[in-house]
Amino acid sequence: MTLTLLTPMRGWVASLEEVPDPVFAERMLGDGVAIDPTGGVLHAPCDAEVVSVARTGHAVTLRADNGAEILIHIGLETVALEGDGFTPHVNAGQRVKAGDLIVTFDLDLLGRRAKSLITPILVTNRDAFAITWRAMNREIEVGDRLMTLEPLVRGGQGETSTGKDLRTQIVLALPHGLHARPAGRITALVKPFAAEIAIAVHGRTANARSPVALMALGAAFGDDLTLSATGHDAAAALRALSAFLAGDGGETLAPVLNVVAPPVPAPSADGVLGGVTAAPGFAIGRAVQLRRAEVRVEEIGGSVDEERQNLTAALHSIRMRTVGVSGDSDAGGEVMAAHLAMLDDPDLVAAAEQVIATGKSAAYAWGRALDEQAEALRRLDDPRLRERAADLMDLKRQVLLALGGTAEAAMALPPDAILLADDLLPSELMAMGGRILGLCTAGGGPTSHVAIIAAALEVPAIAAAGERVLGIRDGTPLILDAGTAILRIDPGRDEIAAARAAIAYRAADRVAAIAAAAERCRMADGTRIEVFANLAGVAEATSAVADGAEGCGLLRSEFLFMDRAAPPDEEEQRAAYQAIADALAGRPLIIRTLDIGGDKPVAYLPMPREGNPALGLRGVRTSLWRPDLLRAQLRAILRVTPVGACRIMVPMVTSVSELAAVRAILDEERLALDVTARIELGVMIETPAAAVTAAVLAVEADFFSIGANDLTQYALAMDRTNPLVAAQVDALHPAVLRLIALACEGASACERPVAVCGALASEPLAAALLIGLGVTELSAAPSVIPHLKAAIRALDMAGCRGLAAQALAQTSPAAVRALLSKEATP
Repeated sequence: MTLTLLTPMRGWVASLEEVPDPVFAERMLGDGVAIDPTGGVLHAPCDAEVVSVARTGHAVTLRADNGAEILIHIGLETVALEGDGFTPHVNAGQRVKAGDLIVTFDLDLLGRRAKSLITPILVTNRDAFAITWRAMNREIEVGDRLMTLEPLVRGGQGETSTGKDLRTQIVLALPHGLHARPAGRITALVKPFAAEIAIAVHGRTANARSPVALMALGAAFGDDLTLSATGHDAAAALRALSAFLAGDGGETLAPVLNVVAPPVPAPSADGVLGGVTAAPGFAIGRAVQLRRAEVRVEEIGGSVDEERQNLTAALHSIRMRTVGVSGDSDAGGEVMAAHLAMLDDPDLVAAAEQVIATGKSAAYAWGRALDEQAEALRRLDDPRLRERAADLMDLKRQVLLALGGTAEAAMALPPDAILLADDLLPSELMAMGGRILGLCTAGGGPTSHVAIIAAALEVPAIAAAGERVLGIRDGTPLILDAGTAILRIDPGRDEIAAARAAIAYRAADRVAAIAAAAERCRMADGTRIEVFANLAGVAEATSAVADGAEGCGLLRSEFLFMDRAAPPDEEEQRAAYQAIADALAGRPLIIRTLDIGGDKPVAYLPMPREGNPALGLRGVRTSLWRPDLLRAQLRAILRVTPVGACRIMVPMVTSVSELAAVRAILDEERLALDVTARIELGVMIETPAAAVTAAVLAVEADFFSIGANDLTQYALAMDRTNPLVAAQVDALHPAVLRLIALACEGASACERPVAVCGALASEPLAAALLIGLGVTELSAAPSVIPHLKAAIRALDMAGCRGLAAQALAQTSPAAVRALLSKEATP
């Protein structure tokens, strides 16, 4: 039946795209709206049962009488307030009527301490309900109509078994193969299609809707995959899936500067253990061994229906808990999204239900199903996929605890705890991450989900340190240097004093860098160098400003166009660009026009098969091939206010004629929209042709931005996405440096600014060299901006030019790096 949700709080209602958190903005948890509250009271939006209330009171899940599940998440990252400012007035299992009081909250306190007050209101089981109407972009009062939900009627009468039965073969281009995150993205990608879809490789076949089965395939970069689909929309499903698998899935291997494998000390030294770096950092503390309560499982259960209901309820409970964690912080959000995909894995649930049908308990059945899948992953050759078995064991334990009606007890930790364990579950680290100084595990590895979360939470971590870790007594003094992957056991007083001095120096250096980051960047001799950020969404813009970014030097607009069935319309693009411009608060915003093509295909843009996609329809070539897409994007940019807030940058330009064609279209749309101001139009220098003819391009272009990643691969004729040669794609190759110098010389003749926006710009060690070559702006990853600015402030132009001249005379990238390291050493 149709359900009308009423507005639960007073405020301004807006699109989810305006939420500065990708988990909500990209609808990973469900569809709905967001309200920026102007009052501190939350009411029930409909008659419903309270499914869960977060321990901290910041999130509530309701189940309406027609089965719709509604999540209301008050503010962003509000779980960190530990309940401060929240007063829940309902409990799980309670019935509420529309308008009933659910939660009161301190609006002023949240405004001071939360990341944002904006409150997402989501329908989490969107496969069962469609939102046919929603309020948008206006003031709204409690009790006003907010959304209308219609249940989706699924035919099921052979809908997916009729129609086309198609198959195709492709080569897997994901650099790291089918590991957890691309597997989760695949299941999200195929959700809208009715067809039955499968992927086969190495004699094994997996349901494309099962992330665990996809991981168990063990598919690696370069493998030949067979894709099959049956159903009326089989062709569209295969196009979308092929486009994703034949692209890089957002995991392009960019060149990395100064990558050195961490040293592994010989374990024979009594006071030293060595492993591998899982998350960098340094800590001094005392050993605490991880201890877990045993989970008892009864093999024989009740009736089959009863045990199935028990399993369904437990899975729902863990799903709602995971939703709360994934929405509260960027830290580990993508990992928790992968866990959500596993909880919804139809193959896992079906395997457990088959065991339940034999008379076993839900706990026994779930444990057996996950043990079998985890063992399949452990047998794979790919270490990344083997490490995903830990995620399954994590979900196994969480669900078993839920089935037993208990929760994981919080482990008592001293304030200087360095946690030691055989291995750690992702949910355990998320729960205790803020209460430990460091982590060292006997097993695990640098690509595990625990490593990813540790890095996000800034917890120094060492993995694979061996069984001796488990023999260290609680309370033993430790020095954990995750940067060099060394754990010092029971160090002497002098060692501890030296380590404390090192920590104090690093902390002071970081504090000074962050404190000064908001200031405009100038060299020691007063030369102005702009430091911008590379962005791919509004959430990054907010954090970049906090890190001291002076603007956005590269907005990768592809984030709006990828992983969808149709391109975004003009209004959707305008809203996204406006949100980012607002977050930058008047700072420059440089938007790169759509850079898709043979190497980054999209399902809705069929392109001719190309023998070498990197040399085919890319960047500006695709835009001029499909000017309708270019026009819509340019109109959206031109409509951002204030007028002229955005500059436009064109990728993969190799000739003046290409730039002139884009300028002509831009001027037509500018006049049609009555925009009288001239809009700056720049060029990305990504090919040797553009670098060599920079003086000609500079006559027509308003600015240059050097894409060091692509420029390097084209100059060296090496594919940076090919693991066999990616390590040699080095932006410090003298040939690449000479091309950068040529581009800067060409720009200088017309007094055009030059930026570098590739990975090279994020390396403080390379800043002096790039400035010496003539670069006037660096656009870097937001997190490195404070240290990048600090490095630049210590430079003078004469020294930079001298260093650049020496670097151009070197014969290899190794020689250039050695020169930079020598100059950086005091």
